[in-house]
Amino acid sequence: MNPSFYVKNIPVYGDLILAPMAGFSDIPYRCICRRFGMPMSYTEVVSVSGILWNNKKTYKLLDFNEEERPITFQVVGNDEDQITEACKRIEQLGPDIIDINMGCSVSDIAGKGAGAGLLKYPSKIAKIFKNLTGSLSVPVTGKIRLGWDHKTRNYLEISRILEENGASLIAVHGRTRSQYFSGSADWDAIAEVKQSVKIPVIANGDVRTVADIERIKKRTNCDGVMIGRAAIGHPWIFQYKDREIVSIDEKIEMIRYHLQCMEEYYGSSIGVILFRKHAVKYIVGMTNATELRPHLVKSKSAEETISHITAHMNNYSNYEAA
Repeated sequence: MNPSFYVKNIPVYGDLILAPMAGFSDIPYRCICRRFGMPMSYTEVVSVSGILWNNKKTYKLLDFNEEERPITFQVVGNDEDQITEACKRIEQLGPDIIDINMGCSVSDIAGKGAGAGLLKYPSKIAKIFKNLTGSLSVPVTGKIRLGWDHKTRNYLEISRILEENGASLIAVHGRTRSQYFSGSADWDAIAEVKQSVKIPVIANGDVRTVADIERIKKRTNCDGVMIGRAAIGHPWIFQYKDREIVSIDEKIEMIRYHLQCMEEYYGSSIGVILFRKHAVKYIVGMTNATELRPHLVKSKSAEETISHITAHMNNYSNYEAA
């Protein structure tokens, strides 16, 4: 099997990638997605300040399993020297790639000049990547948006700066920071980035179905597709399967397995609580999911979670049979 693309010298054997999402793209779910064919992992984004302060919760987010390689650590910060120092520290933990987040639109991050806030400072981005690629042995990549707002869509300038300063890949979310997740992603802008650089480009934004995957590939000619919200509760997307063709039995089996993984990693009580937000995503599209959701967000044990789901499905089956 030939690689779909390379991140510098690292082969990636597949082109559908789970986006780094706080609270969702943790070890249990990343490993599940890898079972379904996802070819490389991104950790949840971690703050530079958390790294430099040796925060235990921050470092916990950088845990990974060997089966996840190539593994990408994603960091967010706004100070050139602090970003360099933090990345030097976490390089010792053995990532294959380090990614700089320039796409986060959350006010507490972007408003302080980090995440998408960095897009307002092209010269700072140049310095960050020059420093990192000159001091790290692992490839350095970047995830960007199209700009801060519609008046400052500087994605081509930023992409050029990234490539000129040694970046090995660019992931592009086809919206500006001011759009957050509203409106439509501009796939043509992503295509412009792909045409303007020689390094791999990953397209991100408005990919919800298998047809969307095919459309964004055709429109952008990108090397890979990054899927965020549409992949939550739907690891089958990495097998090119839409939600509606996955059977109820398959979903229940996966819910059981995912919940087991959460309990093993986080412990029973915390694992169940953290799984609630996943559970409500698995049932999206199911008949009467609205009635089931309140029960799932209050479940306190694995048994209770599964019993609610199976009882709901049985009741629905009986209703259909009647």
